[in-house]
Amino acid sequence: MSDQHEEWLCAGPRWSASGPALVWRHPRHGERLSPLPPDRPLAFTTGAARRCVGVRRAGRHTPCPTAGTVPPSAVSAQCPECARLDRSHSVAADTIADDPRPYDLYLAWFAPGLIKVGITAAEREGARLLEQAALSSALLARGPLMAARRAEAVLGAALAVPDRFPYAAKRAARHPVPSQERRTADLARLHGRASALLPESLTRRPFSPEHHDSTYHLDRIGPGQAVVELAPDRTVAGRVTAVAGPDVYLEATDGRPLLLDARKLAGWPLTAADPSAPTTATARPGTAGPQDALF
Repeated sequence: MSDQHEEWLCAGPRWSASGPALVWRHPRHGERLSPLPPDRPLAFTTGAARRCVGVRRAGRHTPCPTAGTVPPSAVSAQCPECARLDRSHSVAADTIADDPRPYDLYLAWFAPGLIKVGITAAEREGARLLEQAALSSALLARGPLMAARRAEAVLGAALAVPDRFPYAAKRAARHPVPSQERRTADLARLHGRASALLPESLTRRPFSPEHHDSTYHLDRIGPGQAVVELAPDRTVAGRVTAVAGPDVYLEATDGRPLLLDARKLAGWPLTAADPSAPTTATARPGTAGPQDALF
């Protein structure tokens, strides 16, 4: 399309009960999803520039009024103005107090010694945990937003669990993946301590751990992935082997194992490439960069 404001832009990854998908948005045609099941060919070429994806709130999308550019290496695909608007009405930024929906308080296991307390809207049915790439999880309680938010803060301090940690630790824990028995024991220990501290305003949930190995297809993840670095007019081509949180694992057409952080696809106009094309995007050893160093 000739007008950059009228292009289909990738809006990054999204998880639902149906699995992972890439989101696409167009200012007139709305939103579409491209599922990412194992073995699906994925081949694309990036456009000339990465642009702000605007703001999505309460299921509605508002495009960036300036179509501002975003650095290729940034995890967030929002310009500073849209990011500020997003944070002004956000559960994550603690700027919403009147959401009437029930919220779940949960424990999420990411790596040995790295367990997080968090909240998510109950209607999302655990999709938030999959988006964050939790390997295992357990619900603690359900109740009103502000009660869940206060309990999250209290438990975070009382249990000495971090709310941020190196993202590379999450990736490293996927291969070899720690046993489900280890994860269950860690979660059970914290669940018992946390339950004793919950307020009466929340409905407690019995301990029932969930392990997400099969959802992510962790058995298909091997060692030695090279992390794709996107830039204008670069091609990535291969087959999906697994998806964990925002990370899409690919086998490139030349056989190399690649890791594509789909958050960094957001904002790019992407055109279909030949599935047999070589990958021309740079790929570096699998370590976290400065922009994605924290949870």
